[in-house]
Amino acid sequence: MARPLRIERAGAWYHVTGRGLERRPIFRDAKDRVHWLELLCEATDLWRWVVHAYVLMDNHFHLMIETRDPNLSRAMHWLNGSYVIWFNRRHERAGPLFQGVYKAILVDRVGWGLALSRYVHLNPVRTARLGLDKEARRADQLGIRGRPEKKVVQQRIEKLRRYRWSSYRAYSGAQAAPSWLECNRVLALHGKGSRCDQQRSYQRYVEEAVREGLEENPWEQLKGQLFLGSQQIWDKLRKTAKGGSREQPQSRSLPDRPGFASVISAVEELKGEKWAQFRDRRGDWGRELALYLGRRLGGMKLRDLGQEAGGLDYAAVSAAIKRFEARLRGEKNLRQLAEKAEGQLSSRTNVEC
Repeated sequence: MARPLRIERAGAWYHVTGRGLERRPIFRDAKDRVHWLELLCEATDLWRWVVHAYVLMDNHFHLMIETRDPNLSRAMHWLNGSYVIWFNRRHERAGPLFQGVYKAILVDRVGWGLALSRYVHLNPVRTARLGLDKEARRADQLGIRGRPEKKVVQQRIEKLRRYRWSSYRAYSGAQAAPSWLECNRVLALHGKGSRCDQQRSYQRYVEEAVREGLEENPWEQLKGQLFLGSQQIWDKLRKTAKGGSREQPQSRSLPDRPGFASVISAVEELKGEKWAQFRDRRGDWGRELALYLGRRLGGMKLRDLGQEAGGLDYAAVSAAIKRFEARLRGEKNLRQLAEKAEGQLSSRTNVEC
């Protein structure tokens, strides 16, 4: 089995996850969680980490960290190893606790730091009981469930705000941040003003997803299974990844993605119209094809596609793409047009983003 591809750099941001073996709990009670956080605090001194966000669930954890030195593998080996030894001793058990090694995604801070922090902080409410499990979120993106009931929304908000084992309460201003948690840089990505203004703005940003049941999934935009960011940055970074193509098959065959300008050009050719003429026509197959290709081939964020389409919000873009995918399954002529556009784009070597 191929080892996980690693890119270790000084000053890099990572999303790191660790999961329990066979989905078993890695935290059984508050004492376990407190000790893990104490180890995380120690890691900031020992390994010169900057911790930007975290959440502890029963059987897994999420971290957003910045490494001042290229030491992620050694530091995670120390963190997980130290915790397993302590956990096994305390609970009188033996053997592995985690499912394989940790998973680490390198993150473009400017492009994805804010959205990823929201993804981390929403973990406690992303449950079936609160109507935010994977299937329910997919239904929300399709626009087939409607607005959640007020009672359910209130339950989500209360759970999110009360949850002790994440950095969200520090971000929202509900409690003071521990000395080892750095909130300012993510808060600054969302808005200016005083710290209180930034905290209130960030709280609205996170909780709007709870109220509407809509959240963009960052993992749809992964490059090479380990980088969240633009194609240009990934083209540079993948050359520094540890492991050759035989050892790391995920590093091979990663074609450049077309920019949205190329997508528009291909659709304009098919329609015989300029983008400006059909961009604002709701339900127009040309507009929806452009959004579909921008997402599918270009890997663009829903929010960016919305801006290109005249200021649509990301929920509307998501719904438009889902509608178009449904049409493709039922309309042969439209499917042929989409395939023709994909063929044209695949033959080009446009690398704009």
